Amino acid sequence: MFGNGGRGGDGVAGQAGGRGGSAGLLGFGGAGGVGGAGANGGAGGTGGLFFGNGGAGGNSGGGGGAGGLGGSALLFGHGGAGGISPNGMGAGGAGGNGGVLYGNGGGGGSSFLGGGGNGGRAFLLGDGGTGGDALSAGTGGAGGSGGFFVGNGGAGGNGFSNASGGLGGQAGLIGNGGNGGNGGHSHPATAATAATRY
Repeated sequence: MFGNGGRGGDGVAGQAGGRGGSAGLLGFGGAGGVGGAGANGGAGGTGGLFFGNGGAGGNSGGGGGAGGLGGSALLFGHGGAGGISPNGMGAGGAGGNGGVLYGNGGGGGSSFLGGGGNGGRAFLLGDGGTGGDALSAGTGGAGGSGGFFVGNGGAGGNGFSNASGGLGGQAGLIGNGGNGGNGGHSHPATAATAATRY
């Protein structure tokens, strides 16, 4: 109704820019990400019913990986920003959706060869965890979801070499989720071990 739609991102070298997010009742849609050579920018998230804004779509830097999608807002909480794909083949992680009340969605991780981890979604008041970055071929771990009340989700671990980062822990009623472990350079089992803890 009163919110503005997000601006679409610009395309580079024939690639489509990200679609601007739709406006909510009062919240603003997120801006679309910039498209790079070989990949599209991420779409902006949808604005919330009240004042929550949709997350901005991630930019693509031209290595073939698309920018992550921006998370959508629901009421007051903001959607997380989509992760960027600076110059690698992997896609940026999607931003988490905003919570029912004031919780914010976690930002998506940036990518290189592996994809960035998705940001955790918020629930009521707690924030979703940030997605882990992909530092090489390993995928970043997804951020944990926010808790029912005020607990925050844990951040996803970073991917390294061929090992993926561990998942961020889910928040409890009030307590925070633990952060996921980083993928090891010479111990690929590290990430799997971290992921199984959750």
